Amino acid sequence: MKLSNGTYTTHPAPERAALVSVEIRGKYTDWSLRESLAELGDLTRAANAEVVARVSQRLDRPSRTYLGKGKLEELQTLIHDDEIDVVVFDDELAPAQQKALEDLLVVKVIDRSTLILDVFAQRARTREGKLQIELAQSEYLLPRLAGQWSHLERLGGGIGTRGPGEAQIETDRRLVRSRISKLKKDLSKVRTQRSEQRQNRTISQAAVVSLVGYTNAGKSALFNRLASGKVTARNQLFSTLDTTTRQLYLPSGEQAVLTDTVGFIHKLPATVVSAFTATLEELEYADVLLHVVDVSHRGSIAHHDVVEGILDGLGLSAIPRILVLNKFDRVAESPDNPLTDRANQLVAMSKHSVVTSAEFGWGMDDLRTEISRVVSMDVPEPASV
Repeated sequence: MKLSNGTYTTHPAPERAALVSVEIRGKYTDWSLRESLAELGDLTRAANAEVVARVSQRLDRPSRTYLGKGKLEELQTLIHDDEIDVVVFDDELAPAQQKALEDLLVVKVIDRSTLILDVFAQRARTREGKLQIELAQSEYLLPRLAGQWSHLERLGGGIGTRGPGEAQIETDRRLVRSRISKLKKDLSKVRTQRSEQRQNRTISQAAVVSLVGYTNAGKSALFNRLASGKVTARNQLFSTLDTTTRQLYLPSGEQAVLTDTVGFIHKLPATVVSAFTATLEELEYADVLLHVVDVSHRGSIAHHDVVEGILDGLGLSAIPRILVLNKFDRVAESPDNPLTDRANQLVAMSKHSVVTSAEFGWGMDDLRTEISRVVSMDVPEPASV
């Protein structure tokens, strides 16, 4: 590829993406169109694409083609004028809906779920993480196999452009189902290994403390501060997918086990939650959950609610948790500054809360003390003789 300065690069040019979001009137949500599109843009850039256009619309009811006729025509013009390679929709598209859109727009169409899975695939490092992502992608792909050939079919006749026919599509379905079965068996072995590790921790009677939170809330940086770990902590979405466990020393002198887990996000695909059973299962055995929130983010309350909703859906609402208001350094000059209105709203939502800055080490002693206190509250009294 030739650059504007006359030099050449072997790196392919990033795909040029248009983002599309719809809001249904009367449907309650904590997320505005602008906020949802902003996050979709972050995900798109995380997938190494360039955002060059945005389209949004408010509708009275869902449409078969996602957008109304006028907005579709506007999008078609944008695709032509801005040389768009891919259109990213901010909701999960039904297989028929995706195919109809590709037929109309004549470019690659993906939805938010596909995008999240793509970012996950880039971030996975361990065998377990890669297995879980491949399972999620395979389960998502299965009902959409027929549409995968639509690009070739639109090109017309000729060598290399003929559709596979129903027989080939059915063969592909069998192959994907077979792969899904194999992945589930492999992940079952992973779950068995994790179960054995948990049994060893139970024997040692060490309390288990698990970090949860919205993606990019600073969980990994907090993990490193608390446990002197070396988990990659970057200012990017889903920097951590693989579970990491370290020892945590509490003020009482006791040792606990600290676990960092995958971050959550708005509209997290059900296939991801299902595929990550082996990872999320760890949370069931936690004595305390540290719910980390980026208190500097204007959407922090909505982020909090997304995570709490997922935890409730996983049946974890009964586990004691501490709300960790992280990144306070971005809204205050010192840890002694008064809380912002947004932080006060979050504090009011939780029985236990601590203000921290993982970057500067603010509040770490307070957090360790609070963990020790909550753990001791959850420990049953020894039976009298």
